[in-house]
Amino acid sequence: MTAPARLGQVASHLGGTKASRTQVGVKNPDDVVIVKALRTPITRARKGGFKDTTSEYLLGTILRGVVEAAKIDPALVEDICVGNVCPPGGGATTARMAALYAGFPNTTSVQTVNRQCSSGLQAVVHIAHEIQSGMIDIGIGAGVESMTQFYGPKHKMIPDTLSEEVMAAPEAADCLTPMGFTSENVASDFGISRQRQDEFAALSHQRVEKAQKEGLFDAEIYPVKTKIIDKDGNKKEIVVSRDDGLRAGTTAATLGKLRPAFSAEGSTTAGNASQVSDGAAAVLMMKRSRAAELGLSVQGKLIAAAVAGVPPRIMGVGPAYAVPAVLKKAGLNINQLDVVELNEAFASQALYSIEKLGLDIARVNPKGGAIALGHPLGCTGARQVSTLLTELRRQDKRVGCATMCIGGGYGMAAIFESEH
Repeated sequence: MTAPARLGQVASHLGGTKASRTQVGVKNPDDVVIVKALRTPITRARKGGFKDTTSEYLLGTILRGVVEAAKIDPALVEDICVGNVCPPGGGATTARMAALYAGFPNTTSVQTVNRQCSSGLQAVVHIAHEIQSGMIDIGIGAGVESMTQFYGPKHKMIPDTLSEEVMAAPEAADCLTPMGFTSENVASDFGISRQRQDEFAALSHQRVEKAQKEGLFDAEIYPVKTKIIDKDGNKKEIVVSRDDGLRAGTTAATLGKLRPAFSAEGSTTAGNASQVSDGAAAVLMMKRSRAAELGLSVQGKLIAAAVAGVPPRIMGVGPAYAVPAVLKKAGLNINQLDVVELNEAFASQALYSIEKLGLDIARVNPKGGAIALGHPLGCTGARQVSTLLTELRRQDKRVGCATMCIGGGYGMAAIFESEH
């Protein structure tokens, strides 16, 4: 089956979704609201400000930061769900350690989740579901990744031995396609040129550069005091308060000089793909009625979330199918999204998704995205929530969407409403 035909089949599967009970513009005591969403800076793996900082320290720091910013007793938080992708053992033990270090009592439970690049957003949605069901009153959805620690040739993500029977199943072997090659598949299948990819990547850097100069990230970032080892082997204390992946002055022309990273005839390069990075984010949530009882201000609310499967060999198209699914659940149309935070895993898939959805690029990643900021896998989805809500407030807009593609062949999307 051709890629367009398979995507048509995927679209047909999304037709039966029901509208969400949570509505834009309507306040309900049972709404799941976000009291505070914060993130650490995002830094370059093995080179940036967190190169000598462990994932549990990053996570513990942002967990402490989000409750401090909200002025809430950590003991009131009943469950924490942490998205991460690379750590051994699913990061379960180190996540628990991070929460205890952050000052949460041992009565606050912790779990981890891995839905690849959407893990942070899945963690947020998972906590929202626990609150909606009455399982808990207050929870935190978070995400963390130290790609310095756990990503690269020395760290196995796939078992050495796989079942021959499973590998023989249609599309199963495609799940092993390296992400860079899935980008090449999207570019070749849908005619996305190298020039357009480089132009999009340059725009990401230009937007981040402008946003940093204007201090637009300050409201979403929680500075991190940590230690770093310099080139002479000396350990010193620093405060990391800014993202450091930006390459100032980047243009399509400079990016055009880079060699393809995955195929001699390809178009995906280190310059038009997301960066390998370290970072953490956390989103504190509860029912609106509980926030009112505690006298807490509300930053926004979750309207709806959706996932959609797509062919693994072109996993990057996922947002083009997850976004329509979540819009249907929310009873909205694409033109009602004021801001869209679309994870820039690769310029190829971001461009495909933007064009397939008919989005105005001015509304997509207005402060830049993962090509310039970086993509710490488990962190990104939770990071997007903080970025989205602060940007909606800055623009005095209301409705936004966070979305991303997912390795293995999926897309995820969630709609939020700002209540600034």
